[in-house]
Amino acid sequence: MTEMKFTQAINQALRDAMTEDASVMLLGEDIAAAGGSFKATRDLLDEFGAARVRDTPISEASLASLAVGAAMTGARPVVEIMFMDFITLAMDALVNQAAKARFMFGGRTSVPMVLRTPHGGGLSAGPQHSQCLEAWLAHIPGLKVVCPATPDDAYGLLRSAIDDPDPVVFIEHKAMYGRKGQVDKSRAVPLGKANVLRQGGDVTVVTYGATVHTCLQAAGQLSEAGIEAEIIDLRTLQPWDAETVLASLRRTHRVVIVHEAVQAFGVGAEIAARIADEGFDELDAPVLRVGAPFMPVPFARSLEAQYMVNVDRVCAAVKRVMA
Repeated sequence: MTEMKFTQAINQALRDAMTEDASVMLLGEDIAAAGGSFKATRDLLDEFGAARVRDTPISEASLASLAVGAAMTGARPVVEIMFMDFITLAMDALVNQAAKARFMFGGRTSVPMVLRTPHGGGLSAGPQHSQCLEAWLAHIPGLKVVCPATPDDAYGLLRSAIDDPDPVVFIEHKAMYGRKGQVDKSRAVPLGKANVLRQGGDVTVVTYGATVHTCLQAAGQLSEAGIEAEIIDLRTLQPWDAETVLASLRRTHRVVIVHEAVQAFGVGAEIAARIADEGFDELDAPVLRVGAPFMPVPFARSLEAQYMVNVDRVCAAVKRVMA
């Protein structure tokens, strides 16, 4: 076990994958000499050379298309999109090409690429640099979508994503890049498997990414009030681990779903619908969601603080389902 920052865990996962597999290459804007906007690729150019750590023009559409072609012809590209907001420019290559190639070619080819991108607010980066768009991508058959909450999971899930034969969108919350934690490089973290971070018998709280830590803080406060919340970190959003969530529901009979993304039409809506379909008889209260309001992310720090999910909002939702 080694203590690392979240961004160092990403860097180490890339380094180890590139050391073990010569077909792994990195593509992105300012990822080479500059080491990326958040320094996740720092020093990798010096270690692996310009043929495997490539700066690209400022064109997300071209970058994603290059990765699809490289993946279909033997490489394992890891693409960095500087901010998730810019993924809009890469959607054709990602949604119409990468996600559908295996189906369209009858399983005779695959697209083993990873697209890394940071999402989320909390840094006063404004409405064009703070969005959480993961629900868009989870809606696309053929894409896997991953969002780790700890340095340990960032390392393990990125290694699994790079090894996966199909395209994976790997989402990193930029406000967590400096968060420290122990990393076990020997531990495999499979895609599609949630993690029960805290056990409790009163209510199940389902979350992912940065709001995992918000929910853990809320669980501590709720415990003082006599409410024991079970906290589930989904880790993978597509495919998501319905089995773990439904098993927890059978113990607690109440569910609150928390994410930073806009609440309307979000990941939480899909989970709530699935629970209503397969776990309705276990519910003792309506499923509640906690997410962002239906509006762009404010730039002003004071407004953004009101926009973001916080401990008080999570506690209020839990108390409501317990009433």
